[in-house]
Amino acid sequence: MTKKLCIFDLDGTLINSLYDLADAMNHALRKHGFPEHDREKYRFMVGSGISVLADRAMVVPEGTDSEIKASVLEDFNAYYNAHNTDFTIPYDGIPELLDSLGEKGIAYCVLSNKPDKFTRAITEELFPGRKFAFVMGKRDEFPRKPDPTSVNAVMQAAGVTAEECLYIGDSNIDMQTAENAGIESVGVSWGFRPVQELIDSGADHIADKPSDILKLV
Repeated sequence: MTKKLCIFDLDGTLINSLYDLADAMNHALRKHGFPEHDREKYRFMVGSGISVLADRAMVVPEGTDSEIKASVLEDFNAYYNAHNTDFTIPYDGIPELLDSLGEKGIAYCVLSNKPDKFTRAITEELFPGRKFAFVMGKRDEFPRKPDPTSVNAVMQAAGVTAEECLYIGDSNIDMQTAENAGIESVGVSWGFRPVQELIDSGADHIADKPSDILKLV
């Protein structure tokens, strides 16, 4: 069936944001006396939202007050708000892919576990002039992915069925999200996670470059 909407994850799919995320969390950890991590280790910490990122990054002694985590998150947010595009750029071929989808009359949107304010600001800055049908990060009214509630809301707002959508992401979370929503999935090999994780998580397709996605719509 011809696709009418491509739903993209953001981090590791449209943009390489690893270093900015790592630097922001390391800043917060350092400020509170926690050990920092090599940037590359964050490949396996990100993807489930900032709160989970903090859980994975903090080495928390038994009995640590939950207020410490709240303070770490506050410092992360403040730093990331000022530095979220220091190193972050679109992956090669992504702007051209979005342009080609638009030319084909296929709508595209962003659905991320990153907080909504960051998702919107970064997408607007890095993809000026691109007409996304929706840009949605983590909002309080929706559970985080892989729960399909936010995906279902996007499909309903766009007036499309699951069969008319393609879900594109770089992690097991994304492949599980697509499966939970009944959407055909594409795992991208250029993202944060290894290809085997995508295959093991049920990816319907693997894209090695952005232009491969055009063959699936």
